[in-house]
Amino acid sequence: MAGKNVSSVNDLNFEAEVLKSETPVLVDFTATWCGPCKQIAPLIDQLADEYVGQVKVVKLDIDEAPNTAVKFGVRGVPTIIVFKGGEAVARQMGAAPKTVIAQVLQRGLSA
Repeated sequence: MAGKNVSSVNDLNFEAEVLKSETPVLVDFTATWCGPCKQIAPLIDQLADEYVGQVKVVKLDIDEAPNTAVKFGVRGVPTIIVFKGGEAVARQMGAAPKTVIAQVLQRGLSA
């Protein structure tokens, strides 16, 4: 279950919600069966709360949206990609502490 500032996207709305967003977007590529994904979920929620208004935060379940995962080369979950202006500008594969995820987000914002 995502936090109040985290929404879900899929193959059908990814372009509209992420690629065409005027706000930078942090996408958490995840899966319901993924243990590490569940570990970082609260961290993603915290960052969504901390960056509200600056960054849109969304989750994409790779089992429900396989085409998007393949399109962006997601080979394992969790993978976090920051999109800005429709382009993937920063990426983190695997579970990481909040500080590392925040650094990826900052890299994406300054790209």
